[in-house]
Amino acid sequence: MRVCIIGAGLTSLTLAKALVNQKIYVDIHVEKKEPNLSKTRTLGISKSNIEFFSKNIIDIRKIIWKLKKIEIFTDNLKNEKLLNFEDNDDQLFSIVKNFKLCKILENSLNRNKYFRKTVKKINFDITKRYDLIINTEYFNDITKKFFNKKIVKKYNSFAYTTIIEHKNILNNTAVQIFTKKGPLAFLPISKKETSIVYSINNLGNKDKENIEKLIRKYNFKYLIKKVNKIELFELKSLNLRSYYNNNVLAFGDLLHKIHPLAGQGFNMTVRDIKVLTNIINEKKNLGLPIDQSIFNEFEKKSKHKNLIFSNGIDLVNEFFNIERKTNNSLLSKSVQFIGKNPSINKMFTKIADKGFTF
Repeated sequence: MRVCIIGAGLTSLTLAKALVNQKIYVDIHVEKKEPNLSKTRTLGISKSNIEFFSKNIIDIRKIIWKLKKIEIFTDNLKNEKLLNFEDNDDQLFSIVKNFKLCKILENSLNRNKYFRKTVKKINFDITKRYDLIINTEYFNDITKKFFNKKIVKKYNSFAYTTIIEHKNILNNTAVQIFTKKGPLAFLPISKKETSIVYSINNLGNKDKENIEKLIRKYNFKYLIKKVNKIELFELKSLNLRSYYNNNVLAFGDLLHKIHPLAGQGFNMTVRDIKVLTNIINEKKNLGLPIDQSIFNEFEKKSKHKNLIFSNGIDLVNEFFNIERKTNNSLLSKSVQFIGKNPSINKMFTKIADKGFTF
């Protein structure tokens, strides 16, 4: 059997590696060669997903930076912590540079006999040449025809990303600050580098010019030597109404896209890969054919969890939108009080790590 994956981004490469590891032939199809990857984009991966990734896809433990704490602040409480999550024994979360992760996946796939890549125009003939197709791209004819029904929410904001270089420091604590302009995250990636994700609401021209000043304003931890190139992308949430059409499955950000404030976008995709590969394994162990019925099973097992999880992230964003518009600390004090409850804190940590496991 040979599976076709449309797209050559991080989702496509990760899924392809998971499938070839099961001795499934995979063809990646792209319409044009991918541009050079950004050196300033990073992503967070939860502890359980790191374990799954390293065991079932490729060992990434050498390129990740482990975080033991996540501290959350808000403008309304000044220097008081709003919430605090930690795991002193090992890691709570890890940060990795996108281009490094893509690079090791590409290198491994290019040496694998079960893998090949084709640069060619994507058209509907491809649906006849393969039994199973997994589409990860927004902009092609297949997406336009089969996957145009979705729930989309625009946040009227942009996420600004960069990497700051600073003096060496014991750098194992991520900091999220809910500022009056939006959530700002400091995400350590080494002793001397920290990734920045600043999601600014109601974008204005002055904000475009003053991102670096805002980063320095809210920095209370680092002796900054350099702020690298600042990049930006528009923020919106998305949930696809139908996961598949006949023998074509949508995947990755094409299925669900969420606000980056919790660093959970790629984690949702890794959990989806785990579900899909488990279904394939079960079919193989029972001697059943690997056909488009696996897409139906995947939707039944994943769709409701993904929708609940993405709506939960959206609710968190809306809550802090209300909070940032007021000068009253009552809401923040309430969250601070609830977060001190060990059981609730543990529940939040578990959901962030594993998603919803019901």
